[in-house]
Order: sequence, then structure tokens, then C-alpha cells
Amino acid sequence: MEKIQKILAPTDLSELSAAGVRYALGLARALGAEVTVYHVVTYEDMRRYNQQLGDFRIAPGDHFLAGHRAVLTRFLKENFSDLLPTVELQEKVEVGTPDKSINEEAKVAGSDLIVISTHGRTGLNHLLFGSVTEKVVRHAPCPVLSIHPEPKEKNKAEVAAVA
Repeated sequence: MEKIQKILAPTDLSELSAAGVRYALGLARALGAEVTVYHVVTYEDMRRYNQQLGDFRIAPGDHFLAGHRAVLTRFLKENFSDLLPTVELQEKVEVGTPDKSINEEAKVAGSDLIVISTHGRTGLNHLLFGSVTEKVVRHAPCPVLSIHPEPKEKNKAEVAAVA
């Protein structure tokens, strides 16, 4: 087995997806690996945002991606301030289809491992479309570690509805 040096930690910025990011950061600290926390904004989210501005371009504007980068940075500081100083961290935001973009990023970046939460913000959509995690596992260019988040009290009903 090769040494794990690069970990990709996808997140949809939800509380449930934070479990995967936390695990990736802890693992990176223990192994001396670097982590890329990766957020994929869907084309639908971008389209809605552009329509609100009266802008019907297909390509994302700089302000759109900069806003999402700021949200990712805030998400990391609010949830992982205890681990951030202990690991080499990259943050990346792109527009795309989450499962395809995650696998492409892992391939292009030469990731040794993808650490991803089994649950995210999609909730009941999982029953209709399949989860991002399942699709990532199916097509990943490297090993995938899927983390099942422990729900907090306020999330137990939501998780039970999805399960």
C-alpha cells in the first residue's frame, strides 16, 4: 500500500457533510498528508443565482465563485478551527456535477484517497436520484472512505426520514 499524501474531502457545506471533512482533516494530521476541501456548486444553483441578477450566461462570473469560496472558508473556520492549524489545506470551489467533478478532481490532482460523508443536504432526493457518495464510489480513480455522520439531536428526525 502506498503512503497517503493527498486527501480530497468533498463537502456540500451541510452539517452532515462536515463529518467527512472532519475525518479527512484528522487523518491528514495523523499521516502528515495534505487535504483539499472541495465544494462543487451545481449548474442549477449557478443558473438560479444568475437569473436573480438578470444575467442569463451559462458560465459563472468571478463574483459568483468568489462568494462560494468565502462561504467555504467560513464553513471551515466555524467547524474545524481546532484542526486547521495542524494540516496543510487547500480550498477549491468549482461549478459542475458533484459526483463527476469530485472524481475528475481526484484524478487530476493525483489524490490518494477521497474521504466523503455518506449524507449531505440532498435529503429525500437521494431516494430518487441516488447519492453523490454512491456515484463517487462507483467511478473513483482512487480509494474512497465513506463516513457515516453521527446526527445531533436536531438532525435525528431528518436522518431517519432519509434512511
